[in-house]
Amino acid sequence: MKTSSRILKYMLEKDVQWTNYCVSLLSKYSFFKSLKINCKFLEISCDGIAWLITWTAFIWIMNSKALLQMQVNMLVGLILDIVVVAVLKSFVRRRRPVAIKDTLVIGPDKFSFPSGHASRAFYVLIFFTKLYSLNFVFLMPLTAWAVSVALSRLILQRHYMLDIFAGAIIGVLEARLLEFIWISETFAINIAGLVSGSEEI
Repeated sequence: MKTSSRILKYMLEKDVQWTNYCVSLLSKYSFFKSLKINCKFLEISCDGIAWLITWTAFIWIMNSKALLQMQVNMLVGLILDIVVVAVLKSFVRRRRPVAIKDTLVIGPDKFSFPSGHASRAFYVLIFFTKLYSLNFVFLMPLTAWAVSVALSRLILQRHYMLDIFAGAIIGVLEARLLEFIWISETFAINIAGLVSGSEEI
């Protein structure tokens, strides 16, 4: 037990050191300094509550039976991601590198591990590249967005590197789990009908 505790302590110390080193290195380049405001927009673009509200509105506005199966599965994955990250954060309770005071941040919490933004970004990436493949022209922008979101967590000092890597892995695993429990079109229509109180959509 003591050995595993020492190993964990060593890993966390190295994580802090490498994170500080990377942040210090990035801050030396004006390009990354200029990205800081863009990082805040990236932060908002991958906020969990924003995604839930926007995606639910998207389902309601589109009102398309052809898209419904994809939409419901995506929503299930988003809810799963929020729950998994919240449970892990409440259990691990690792503090963020820097306290969040920005007014542009939506609903920040004080815990760092894992990165919910990284998990969500990579969940969305895998969803739209493996589970519901979009046209290949969207692959590069979507990949760039996911990687940029993860990188922004480091630049803004919202997370340590280990938090970000763990978040990305969790997002990929969530997408793979969703692939295993993929909701059928009929069931998706039934769920939508139950929620809307209508038999048809």
